[in-house]
Amino acid sequence: MSVIVWGVPTESPVALLIDALDRQGTDAVILHPRRFASQTVEVAFRSGAVVGSLRTEGRTIDLGDVTGVYVRCVEPELLPELSGLAPDHPERRHAASVYAALTAFTEAAPASSGCRVASRLSSMASNMSKPYQAQRIQTAGFDTPETLLTDDPDEAAAFLDAHPGAIFKSASGVRSVVREFDPAVDIERLGRIRWCPVQFQENVRGRDVRVHVVGDEAYAAIVDSDATDYRYARAQVGKDAELARFDLPDDLAARCIGLATSLDLPFAGVDLKLAHDGRVVCFEVNPSPGYPWYESEAGLPISDALARWLAAA
Repeated sequence: MSVIVWGVPTESPVALLIDALDRQGTDAVILHPRRFASQTVEVAFRSGAVVGSLRTEGRTIDLGDVTGVYVRCVEPELLPELSGLAPDHPERRHAASVYAALTAFTEAAPASSGCRVASRLSSMASNMSKPYQAQRIQTAGFDTPETLLTDDPDEAAAFLDAHPGAIFKSASGVRSVVREFDPAVDIERLGRIRWCPVQFQENVRGRDVRVHVVGDEAYAAIVDSDATDYRYARAQVGKDAELARFDLPDDLAARCIGLATSLDLPFAGVDLKLAHDGRVVCFEVNPSPGYPWYESEAGLPISDALARWLAAA
């Protein structure tokens, strides 16, 4: 039995998982997105089941022998090897066909064969709209920050008056640096939101907690930092954030697992704030979390847990 690792093997989340699979003796089939020329995928549906084969780097894998797939892929249009090639170039067509076949397999296999996928691309899409995902988060019983998404400077100004110290960030899945609105600097730029809607939120004061959900397990780290965005603490406050293992109360762990399950994200990073006013506020659920920092700094066995989950189907 094998686990497919669909991603760039030198990227730290992928590398940690490959090492964990090796430690537990699981055959890891590495699908490097940039080596598409050596890859062929055949997928078919027969009697309600997904069947087919994968050939890569000189070996052929029966898809029926795959227990799990880790998805951290790169879209063909972003591959440097294809830059500048015509849309109908054979290499572009081949890369697109491999990507489409693997996507079809990962979308259908969990229901048809029980293959575990972390996570399906269709499920990751919930994070492409922060306001949409916030509604799903509320349904799961978490508080969310008071929020305004607008391209109207007057609406934004009224919200900022009502929420001193409010922060702003992107509304999509594209990473942005979370910053506190500084009237002395930012007020002159407020008119620019006419060209791009911006998400403004109340600045929730408290401790940040990142929860990594792996199947029915939860691993949490608590953050010590004065930065608005602790990921960029050195740039914002001149000192890196410090992480430590955090024992989640059972009910909170269950809510995080339930939230990830409701979003069909068996591997997810849930961003919480333990607010000073007693609320547990959830900002978002990352569908493909970059977990190495939390694993190394807080001593969380995330890669081992993910490897076990992928191999257990």
